Amino acid sequence: MRAGRGEESLVGAPSPNPLLELRRLGQSVWLDDIGRALLDDGTLVRLIEEDGLAGVTSNPAIFAHAIMKEPQYVAAIANVLDRLSATESSSTALYETLAIDDLRRAADLFRKAFDRTTGADGFVSLEVSPHLADDTAGTVAEGRRLWQRLERPNALIKVPGTQAGLGAIRDLTADGINVNVTLLFSPEQYRAVAQAYMAGLETRVTKGQPIRHIASVASFFLSRIDTLVDKLLDDLAARGQPAARALRGKAAIASACRAYEIYEEIVALPRWQALIEKEAKPQRLLWASTSTKDPTYSPIKYVEELVVPNTVNTMPLETLQAYRRFGRPELRLERHIAEGSDAREALERLGIDLEVVAGRLEREGVRKFIEPFDALQAWLGARRTRSG
Repeated sequence: MRAGRGEESLVGAPSPNPLLELRRLGQSVWLDDIGRALLDDGTLVRLIEEDGLAGVTSNPAIFAHAIMKEPQYVAAIANVLDRLSATESSSTALYETLAIDDLRRAADLFRKAFDRTTGADGFVSLEVSPHLADDTAGTVAEGRRLWQRLERPNALIKVPGTQAGLGAIRDLTADGINVNVTLLFSPEQYRAVAQAYMAGLETRVTKGQPIRHIASVASFFLSRIDTLVDKLLDDLAARGQPAARALRGKAAIASACRAYEIYEEIVALPRWQALIEKEAKPQRLLWASTSTKDPTYSPIKYVEELVVPNTVNTMPLETLQAYRRFGRPELRLERHIAEGSDAREALERLGIDLEVVAGRLEREGVRKFIEPFDALQAWLGARRTRSG
């Protein structure tokens, strides 16, 4: 582990495996990564068997990195081009086929976990095009198409939690499609997402359709919140408010605490209880963006402080390995809730509105997915031209 990443707080690793202890405490561990190397060299199988890994998430940046960097895709691209007809061999079709092949393989590895937990875990995720973030109808159409292509009950279609995404979440859920809502930074937007999920379930109930098989997660992004807010705090400190520095590293956990409070409010609603009677599964909060960006913070900050039952933590491989080595699992989030409220109030007094921050991060998040998505399409286009 590199020096300067909070090692001093990580001395004395516990045993047994902290990742397995998280599962005992009611939190699922997913991997925020996918690629042919993980599938081919047995890494994913080992994580499932030894660490209790219960799912995989992906996004355009993850697939761009894997497909453009891993040598395993050279032969895979040639193979897919041979399979596709001339009219199908666009860069998008090539990308989707590669991604779907990988995710089907992963889904099959997780099928035992899916069956053992009666559909609560064992999922893989595929995201709609980030260009559709503000297009409800386009997101619904692509979500349906990708769901049909994946052909796995333990798949999730990733939909951004934008305003346009709300209608897509509702409609895809009403279709019986599992949805992973991504790019959530705002607790209040998470509330709107949870309401959209309930509305989709209610639509099915009114049609006499079953809902027991439908699963959903709401992916709440963490480290990006602290990265932006910490910069604002540093600027305030440089302008003569040194007390601002005491709030560094608190905004993300404070936002997560508020999101969890909203989750507890939602599952207590009569509206949700009526759906429970129809065997609905709750839309679990998923802690995402869990790798720390500030080298002064512990590399497991966004795992260690957010252990709470009925949630998911999706980690990059480096974070997962660090937690396996240094994690001290304990139910901590409840004790952070009061502190989180104080931190939000203190930030507001300094003029930092976390809802404004969330809106900015949402737009930046969409752009950060569009850029690697487009870069990958261009790269695949060059490979197609070369092979032709």
